[in-house]
Order: sequence, then C-alpha cells, then structure tokens
Amino acid sequence: MFMKLYEPTKELELAEGVFKTSIKGLWYVERKQFEDERGYFAEVGHTHKLENLSGEEFKVKQINHSQSKQNVVRGMHAEDWKKLIFVTTGVSFSAMADVRPESDTFKQVVNFKLGFGEGALKGGLFISPGIANSVCVLKGPVEYIYLVDKLYKDRDPAGDVAVSMFDKDLAIEWPLKREEMIISKRDTEAVTLREKFPDKF
Repeated sequence: MFMKLYEPTKELELAEGVFKTSIKGLWYVERKQFEDERGYFAEVGHTHKLENLSGEEFKVKQINHSQSKQNVVRGMHAEDWKKLIFVTTGVSFSAMADVRPESDTFKQVVNFKLGFGEGALKGGLFISPGIANSVCVLKGPVEYIYLVDKLYKDRDPAGDVAVSMFDKDLAIEWPLKREEMIISKRDTEAVTLREKFPDKF
C-alpha cells in the first residue's frame, strides 16, 4: 500500500488518547486494550473527552453495525450527525474527506488503515457532520460499529451527501482496482464535488 496513511503521534494528541487530523472535526480515538490468558478487555472511547474537545454534546441515540465482505467498497458518505466508528473484525482502508463547502479544510482527505492486521490502527474515529467516510475491505469480512447522536428515522435527509469515490479533486488512491471493487448502485452513480458545489471551483 503506497498511499500516505494516518499515524497518531504525540504531537497530534489533543487529550489523552484523542488525536487531531488535518481535517477539522475528525479525530483518531486510541483503543486501550488489556490482555491476559483469557482474552482481552478494551476501552474504545470516552464521550466526555469528545464533548470537551468539540464543545458540543455527544449523546448516543443509535448504535449501528455493518458487515462488508471481501472487496466491498462503501463511500463516500456524509451525514448530518456526529459518530464514533471502529472496526471489530478484519482490516479496512478508510478514506475520510471533508465535503463541507464552508469548511477551511474542504476537499482534504485523510487515509486510515483500521482494524486488526499488519500496520492497522485498532482505534476508532470521531467524525463530525459533513465529513464523508468510506470502507474498503482489505481483509474481510469487516465488522464496523458506529455510534451516532441521532436516530436514523429522525435525521434530516437533506444532510445526507454521497460523493463519488473516484472524484478527481479528492484523488483517493484506492488499494483495489476499480474492476475488483464490489460497489452499490448508489455509490456508482454518486456525483463529484464539482457537480454538487460548482461555486467552490
């Protein structure tokens, strides 16, 4: 894998176990794992730290679980809710893109390798509204948990944004060839940022 992958360093740590990225409102959350002969116990995040850093409440309303098989790619999806995501099984390449036209970091992309495998980060991501996320299965199946602060049925669908994963302005270097990917019809037909926000170009 030759694209640049995010690495949490001490210089990026905002609070114990929470690290900033180049995208405003996107943070890596370190996983604390304690192992013994029986297995392990892990702390996957503390909501009070996220609230202190964002200055906003993060009250979990719904917990979602998805499974993606080998070579499945989902993205790029942004919603009008805050979420904490983490991989529990498998390895995912996950590109995150700022698709908020008013943001100072609009169009920026940060790449992660998440999950349990060589070179993968075991922690999770806190994703603010308007940041598009993705899952590209490198070692499947990938089990993906996300905790969100709105009920799906109560969300504002106007906040749902799907951007083409092949957008040339995002220039994401996917680790799979396009013909190898298993992609939904929605994602295949997603528009580019230039089509969605022409005034920004």
